[in-house]
Amino acid sequence: MKILKSHFWYHKSQRNGVFFLVILILLVQSIIVFGGFSSDDSIEFNSKEVIAFHRQIDSLQVIEIEKRKPKIYPFNPNYITDSKGEKLGMSLKEIDRLLAFRSTNKFINSKSEFQKVTQISDSLLNKIAPYFKFPDWVVKQNSNSSLQRTKQAYYKKEVKEVSTTDINKATAEDFKTINGIGVAFSERIINYRTKLQGFSLESQLNEVWGLENEMVKKVLLKFKIVEQPIINKINVNTATFKELLKNPYIDYNLCKKIFEYRDEVAELQNISELKNIKDFPLDKYDRIVLYLMAE
Repeated sequence: MKILKSHFWYHKSQRNGVFFLVILILLVQSIIVFGGFSSDDSIEFNSKEVIAFHRQIDSLQVIEIEKRKPKIYPFNPNYITDSKGEKLGMSLKEIDRLLAFRSTNKFINSKSEFQKVTQISDSLLNKIAPYFKFPDWVVKQNSNSSLQRTKQAYYKKEVKEVSTTDINKATAEDFKTINGIGVAFSERIINYRTKLQGFSLESQLNEVWGLENEMVKKVLLKFKIVEQPIINKINVNTATFKELLKNPYIDYNLCKKIFEYRDEVAELQNISELKNIKDFPLDKYDRIVLYLMAE
């Protein structure tokens, strides 16, 4: 009885608020139109004062309308009634589908399942789904299921078959089977491999731009240098400056030093003589001589 009484007084107070607002508007308008004006005075309805007053009235009306709009509180979508569904914007057919599903003693445990059962639109789902409140055990179960799906996707990617284990023959799709290797990294690996004419040393994979050491280890767990690449070597004694610069490990300054040394000795008898060049990068020697010979 107390609930019904409070409900009655709530709606009564709402009606009184609206009634008071209407009376206030009429009273102020009457004062503007009739009060303060003699029969000989003319009323300027476009004056700044009248326009400002109407704007205030419009603002009050907007506020009152907003107050009267029904508020949505968190709710369990399994217990939506006809009236509740109608207020949420659901059609009768959508509500009936939900009620028919619930009549089988089944429960909806996610927003995707709610849409599947009711067939509501994406826009309506996005509007009301934030207010869905499922029991804690359902939320926990959904979280565990999501984690399980992520793990399954991860392991599925890890065990995906590849066309070859030879790093010099592997395709972009082969590299993408490794978790963390996507389109960008797979393309970088292949592009750098092309520049090198093939990987001759596993450590060359560390030279791929942006590929971190942990990712390199993952790649080398699955791919190895099965066959050494066939590299087109050039004769250091007859090569042009431009040809020598094509070596991926020789920059302009080093190329200049090699030519100066070649002019000094007339001809290199052995490729190892490159080590005699002042400030020669000995740490890159094994890589540089992959592309050179001395004849």
